[in-house]
Amino acid sequence: MKLRLCHLYPELLNLYGDRGNVLILCRRAEWRGIAVEVTRISLGDKLDPKAYDLFFLGGGPDQEQGVASADLLAKGPWLKEAVEAGAALLAICGGYQLLGEYYRTSTGETLPGVGLFAAYTEAGNKRLKGNIAIQVEELGTDRPVIGFENHGGRTFLQGARPLGRVIYGDGNNGTDQTEGARYRNAIGTYLHGPLLSKNPHLADYLLRLALQRRYGEVELPPLDDSLELAVNEAVYRRFLPTKGKW
Repeated sequence: MKLRLCHLYPELLNLYGDRGNVLILCRRAEWRGIAVEVTRISLGDKLDPKAYDLFFLGGGPDQEQGVASADLLAKGPWLKEAVEAGAALLAICGGYQLLGEYYRTSTGETLPGVGLFAAYTEAGNKRLKGNIAIQVEELGTDRPVIGFENHGGRTFLQGARPLGRVIYGDGNNGTDQTEGARYRNAIGTYLHGPLLSKNPHLADYLLRLALQRRYGEVELPPLDDSLELAVNEAVYRRFLPTKGKW
């Protein structure tokens, strides 16, 4: 069994160590005997929609997003074709914004998006930042997904379903309690971290989605995640406004 992972714009979109998510996915696959092939695709490179099982985009400041935007728009049809065919995708912060309909920056510039997610983003008056916890129903567990958000954009879903509901933190826009977006096996989120280091349940969910494209239903052998889950619980409880059990 082999996982084919495409890392888009690694030199431009890597805010807060987001590329660590790629390392975590690789290790969790390799520990189970699954070979991993990582291809780095950047400006001007052709994107073969049939070649990959999983795509990753990190976050970046407005300047880097602007550089990546036009190129990503050209790659958009290929990326959408891959997702429609069952490929998995994880996009963080700036990468998430560029996969919506558009992102309007604080200077008034409008960066057109790929349109994978039925959502749009506009810059707000202040940044939404801090620790965040969300509930993701598709994971089949009450354990939250935790991370750190730091974004000036406000994302509003226009038909896209959210990744999860905010337990504490701001989420997409600080008002509607949604966080992230989902379309088929594609996920967009504002959670930095890197996100997957504190959420092994989400990492394995992505791996299963990616592998099932070529291999059908896949049962991943369990790993010893006692340390990762202890971190998840400790961080969750540390910032929970009202103490309690999820």
